[in-house]
Amino acid sequence: MEMKEILPKYVKQIPGEPRRRWFEDNYFDLLVWENEAGQIVAFQLSYDKRHNQRSLMWKEQIGYMHNKVDDGENKPGKYKATPILVEDGVLDFVKVAEKFKLNSKAIDTEVSTFVYNKILEYPG
Repeated sequence: MEMKEILPKYVKQIPGEPRRRWFEDNYFDLLVWENEAGQIVAFQLSYDKRHNQRSLMWKEQIGYMHNKVDDGENKPGKYKATPILVEDGVLDFVKVAEKFKLNSKAIDTEVSTFVYNKILEYPG
């Protein structure tokens, strides 16, 4: 399934933050932050959403972070907790980049090319 952009009216914008854009499919969620000139200043790419969800984040001033998503489900006898990011240093960036390239053909090419290249630049 190819990624598609969520309509802007459904993407929460936070005052004082760069503009957010959201793209998704069954495997990926991609949030992109753009400055006033339309340049990407950060992104968060969540992948393998249905099995072992992890997240690659890149910020212009900070660099990369790679995390696993603890979905809050595995707490027997307790209510589901809020999902949180926990450390997960292993990223098969070549595999993620190639799947992203295939799935992102239908989205804004400036976004897909930027994110694809940043995945390949991951210092793993």
